[in-house]
Amino acid sequence: MVKNLNRAASLLGLALCCALAFVFWQAGLFDSREALTGYIGQFGWAGPVVFMAFQAVQVVIPILPGGLGCLAGVILFGAWAGFWYNYIGICIGSLAAFAIARACGRPLLEAMFPPRLMEKYDHFMGSGNRFTRWFAFLIFIPVAPDDYLCFLAGTTTMSWRVYTAIILLCKPAAIALYSLGLTVIAQNLLGLWR
Repeated sequence: MVKNLNRAASLLGLALCCALAFVFWQAGLFDSREALTGYIGQFGWAGPVVFMAFQAVQVVIPILPGGLGCLAGVILFGAWAGFWYNYIGICIGSLAAFAIARACGRPLLEAMFPPRLMEKYDHFMGSGNRFTRWFAFLIFIPVAPDDYLCFLAGTTTMSWRVYTAIILLCKPAAIALYSLGLTVIAQNLLGLWR
């Protein structure tokens, strides 16, 4: 039941993102970076707040691949502001995932994630201090399934203080690599707004 709701929410979110992208494209907002940032700038403080909320929800209910959200932040708000908006939104979402898993326990993970993913990381992560060290390392690098790991951490004995420190200190490297790395790729390979 939860998997179906999660999948439905993800599909609905993806459909809304695609519809919004189509509307932006039709309006000519993708013709130049200035057109897009000028449009977003009209919303003042609400633009960054809505984006950060989207990034936070994205951790709990995956709508787009996380890297695309990071790329969007840099494109919409520039390198530094985009990085900070990504960081704040993703950290809030990561804390929410931990809290939800802490409240709901292991049955939530079993309902949301494929058994193969759970088996892989259960075996790989171990328990206790070993789990904490691996968790910090995997949050630091940009290739691990961070969303799942945040939920998984919520089902362990890891304290809020340790979890929050790991998220706040280890997330910036991965977010910077996604945000700035994907921007360079988009600009060089795709010719985005040359």
